[in-house]
Amino acid sequence: MTAALITSMLVVANVMGAGMAYPQASRLVRHRSTAGVSGVWAGVSLSMNLWWAFYGVSERLWGLVPVSLVASVLYAVIIVAYVRAVGPSALRSVAIGLFALGMVPLPFLLLGGWQLAGLAIGLCYGMQLVPAVVAVCRSRELSGLAPSTWIMAWIEAVIWLVYGWSVADPALLAGGASGVFMSAIILARLAITGHQPFRIPRRTLAPA
Repeated sequence: MTAALITSMLVVANVMGAGMAYPQASRLVRHRSTAGVSGVWAGVSLSMNLWWAFYGVSERLWGLVPVSLVASVLYAVIIVAYVRAVGPSALRSVAIGLFALGMVPLPFLLLGGWQLAGLAIGLCYGMQLVPAVVAVCRSRELSGLAPSTWIMAWIEAVIWLVYGWSVADPALLAGGASGVFMSAIILARLAITGHQPFRIPRRTLAPA
């Protein structure tokens, strides 16, 4: 893979990664609907993007740093909009994401340094998206969900998967693979129902 191609991929990944949270933040601010949106996901996403930024600096993977920092700001906006829409009760779910799930890489950092922590961060990308997938699968309607966010999430994950393979970085490989899978689940649900309530057709019983 040529240096020019890798650079182009990093540019696209940065644009997608930095921009993917914007549609969701904008939709929450404008519509104040949280149907299909997970507060745990917003909290853990903020934590994980901060972890990625620190990992990128420590390992000199400079392509990770801008996207992680910009995304952190946008996830902070999502959290504020989510709490305003739901009320103080939303703080509990956000805190679970920030301080419980979001601190999973810490023991790996203390035990094995940034190399081991980076692998944990990559593996945590799947965990980061699990609350979003659960919220989408459990919600009858998805009026609060921004489809563009998950289209860009899928594209970004594909790029980081390919980039991780090209630089032989296991953290990026793990993060990219899990991101592709989880984003695909959300996009599949949106493709089936859109923002409309999910209805299971009733079976009509034939007369005896």
